[in-house]
Amino acid sequence: MRKFSILLLGLLFSITLAQAPATYYDGTTGLTGAALKTKLSQIITAGALDKGYDGLWDAYATTDTDSFYENDGSVLDMYSENPTGADPYNYRHGIKKCGNYKNEGDCYNREHVVPQSYFGKSRPMVSDLHHIRPTDGKVNGMRSNYPFGMVANASYTSANGGKVGSSVSPGFGGTVFEPIDEFKGDIARMVLYFVTRYESKLSGFGGQNMLGNTPYPGLQEWEKVVLMTWAAQDPVSAAEIVRNNASYVFQKNRNPFIDHPEWVEQIWGTQVVDNEAPSTPTNLALISTSTSSAKLSWTASTDNIAVTYYKIFVDGTFHSNAPTATATVSGLAQGTTYTFNVAAADGAGNFSSQSNTVTGTTLIDNEAPSNPTNLSVLSVGTNSIEIQWTASTDNIGVESYDINVNGQLMGSTNSTTTNVANLNPSTTYSIYVVAKDAGANMSGPSNTVTATTNSIGLNCGEENFETMPIGPSTYSTYNWTSNGISWTSEDSRTDETLNGRAIMIRDGFLTALSAPNGIGNLTVTTQRKFKGGTGTFKIFIDDVDTGKTIPYGDAITTTTVTGINISGTVEISLVNSSTSNRVMIDDMKWTCYDDGLATGETAVSNSKLSVYPNPVKNGELNVSGKDLTNIATAQIFDYSGKLVQSISQPFRNSNKIMLKSLPKGVYILKAGTQSAKFIIQ
Repeated sequence: MRKFSILLLGLLFSITLAQAPATYYDGTTGLTGAALKTKLSQIITAGALDKGYDGLWDAYATTDTDSFYENDGSVLDMYSENPTGADPYNYRHGIKKCGNYKNEGDCYNREHVVPQSYFGKSRPMVSDLHHIRPTDGKVNGMRSNYPFGMVANASYTSANGGKVGSSVSPGFGGTVFEPIDEFKGDIARMVLYFVTRYESKLSGFGGQNMLGNTPYPGLQEWEKVVLMTWAAQDPVSAAEIVRNNASYVFQKNRNPFIDHPEWVEQIWGTQVVDNEAPSTPTNLALISTSTSSAKLSWTASTDNIAVTYYKIFVDGTFHSNAPTATATVSGLAQGTTYTFNVAAADGAGNFSSQSNTVTGTTLIDNEAPSNPTNLSVLSVGTNSIEIQWTASTDNIGVESYDINVNGQLMGSTNSTTTNVANLNPSTTYSIYVVAKDAGANMSGPSNTVTATTNSIGLNCGEENFETMPIGPSTYSTYNWTSNGISWTSEDSRTDETLNGRAIMIRDGFLTALSAPNGIGNLTVTTQRKFKGGTGTFKIFIDDVDTGKTIPYGDAITTTTVTGINISGTVEISLVNSSTSNRVMIDDMKWTCYDDGLATGETAVSNSKLSVYPNPVKNGELNVSGKDLTNIATAQIFDYSGKLVQSISQPFRNSNKIMLKSLPKGVYILKAGTQSAKFIIQ
C-alpha cells in the first residue's frame, strides 16, 4: 500500500510548528494489523502529559480556533460549524463556558468523543485533549453517550445538521449520533486514537455498543466499519493538522492517524496495493460567489479502485477537501479575486494532477443591517436570562446577532431569541444585541434590557411532563426543553398519563441534561403499567451510579431519595433496571445541593464570621471572627455550591486570604463552623 506523503501535506498546509520529530514513529516500519496498533500505543503513551481536565480550556485557544472557515478567531466547534456559510452561533474562548443551557448557542463545554461514562471519568482518559473537543452544550447533551453511526429518521437535528436517532448502520439498531460530513473523519480519527492509546485498558471499559473489550480490534465490528468509511470519505484537513501539532505542544503526544492516515487501513483494513493515481478532474467551473464564498463544480475523476475525495486549492494553496464534484469554498474576503483548482485523491493517497484554473471575485457589501429592536426579557432563572427581539433587516441578509452582557461579548446566534446562561445568582445584568451580515457589517446596538437573576432556593428543578412531545404508542427517543432544562429519554413513550401526562420508560432511561445548582434530594412518582413485576430505577449523576434507587410496582408510589448531594451543574439520569417493565414517571423534582454551609440569606447573615472590604478589592479578603487561629482549613464556594479554593492553616500568620483569579460573582467563605458571603465585582 502506498503511504500519504507527510512532506507533501506539510508543504500544502505550510505548517511546521511542532511537527512530529523524525524519530517519533521509529519501529513502525513493516508492521500492520495488531502489531502496528500496539507499537503506536506504546509510542503515543510514552511521555504523554496529563494537564488535568480544567487545563483543556487553556489548550483550546491553540487547538480549536476557527482559522479555516469564518477565520474569525471564534471557537471551532464541530457541532455548530457551518462549513458552507455563516455559523448559526459562535463562542469566544473563555466566554459562555457551561453552565446550564436551554438552547443551542447558550454555552459551550468539553465533549468527550469517547464518553466519560465508558471509562468512569478516570484519568488520563478524562483529560486527554486528543479526543475532547469544545462543543455546544445543548448538542453535546443531546449526543449523550451514544455511539457514532448513520441516522435515517432523526429524533433531534442540530442547527448545523448533526442528528440523533435510530441507527441505519448495518449491525446496530440502537440510538446513534451522526455528525455532519465535514467532521466525520475528524471524529473517526479521534476514536481510533483512543482505542489505540488505551488498548490495554479496554477490557475494563464500558460502552460495548461502540468499543471492543480486547486490544485488537478495540471496536465493535459495526462501529469499525462506520469509522473506517468516515475516515476515507473525510480525509485529514488542515484544521486537524494544526490541532495535532498544538496538542503535541500541550500534552507531548500525537494522533498518529492524522500524521499517517494510511495506517487506518493498514491496521483495520484489507491490504490492497494501489499505486495508480486518479484521472485529472476536468471542466472546473465557478457557479457563483457571495461576499465570503465561491461555489465550484467539475467533472468527476475516475480511478482503478475509487476516488475518495477532492482537494481544493485557492491561489495555489490547499484550502479544504470535498467528497463530491461540487463544493462551496468559504472563509473568503469580500471584494477579492481568487483562483481555484482541484485535484482528486484515492484511498491509498495517490493524487491526480490539478484541474484547469478558474478565477472569480467575491461580492462587496458595505451596507450594515438595521438595529435590532424591541429587545425584552422572556424569563429569568438563577443562572440564566432568556431574551427575544425583533429581527433586523439587511440589503443581502442578516447572518447573526452578537449578544453583549455588561458590555462584554458573550457569543452569537442566528435566532431572535436566546438564553443567556452561565450567569451568577442574585446578580443584575445589562444586555443588548447587535446584528451582523456576511460582509462583517454591524448594526448599532438594540435597546438595553436589565434583569436580576434569582437567588438560589430549595427547589432546584421540577418536571411534570406536560410540555414534552406527543408521540404514538410506540417506543422511541424523545428530546424536549422544560423550565430551562433540556431532557432526553430513550426506549420511551409519551402517550400515557399518571398525574396528568407522564413519560413511560421500558429498556431505557430519562435524563435531565444540565441542571444548575446541583442536587440534594430527589422526589419521583412512579407506576408500572401493563404486565411485569416490581423493580427500580438506578439514579446516575453525571453518568456515575450513586447506588441509590427509585422503586416501582403496580401501585402509584411517590418516593423521596435523600442525601444525593452533588454540587455544580449536574446531569440526572433514571435508568430502568429491567429490560421489559414499562414504568411511568411523573412529578419529578429535586432540591438544590446542600453544602452544609446553610447558604441561605438568613443563615449567612447570622454567621459570626465577617469579611471586608465587601465587595472584595485587589484579590485580598480580610476576615474577622472567633478563634481564627484554630481553623485548620478555609474553603471558598461559588454560589452554585462548587468548591473553587481551599486554604490550609489560613490564619496562621494573618487574617488575610489571597484569592485566586476568581470571576465576578457571589461566593461563600467557610472557615471551621462559620461562614460568610462576599462579592467579587
